[in-house]
Amino acid sequence: MKEPGVREPRGYRMSARADSAEHTRERIVDAMLERFATTPYERIRLDDVAADAGVAVQTVIRRFGGKGGLMITVVERELGRVALAREQVIAVTPADTVAALVGHYERYGDLILKTLSEAALVDGLAELAAQGRADHVEWCRRAFSGHIVATDDDVRARRLAQVVAVCDATTWRILRHDGGLTPAETERALLELLDPLLRP
Repeated sequence: MKEPGVREPRGYRMSARADSAEHTRERIVDAMLERFATTPYERIRLDDVAADAGVAVQTVIRRFGGKGGLMITVVERELGRVALAREQVIAVTPADTVAALVGHYERYGDLILKTLSEAALVDGLAELAAQGRADHVEWCRRAFSGHIVATDDDVRARRLAQVVAVCDATTWRILRHDGGLTPAETERALLELLDPLLRP
């Protein structure tokens, strides 16, 4: 705490304002994410998001340009978090990788699938969704290519496509929601699907 009558340095005041602005921005993004997780995009109202974040709706519009801009910011942030989490399970055993993938889908799976299903409603979101899918394919390649059994390039390409399909969020949803499996059972099911494609 500063002493009475002692002015804080200008740089300190600017830093404090920047920190406060960033904290406000994150609150707004978090509020939009929570709304989107449970509400169809077209039914989300900026007034509600602003109220959830404890700010005026004009603050949301000024910072993000509107609901579409805010939605893009949410997806960009979450894609970054997904990429960081996935990087941490590269170069471990397939079993460890699948366990981490299922844990990741337990947190993000429904949100990923909802984003893909509503991507056409927001300008620019379809492109982000396509980038997310491309990142998933690349992640599967790096995570599993050293374990894939293949006699030539054509077989390797086919095996990789199979690995991508097994590791897709839709496969997780089918096993967890349609099949009623527990997370542990889902891990085992995914490994059983992957097993013929990978070296022991």
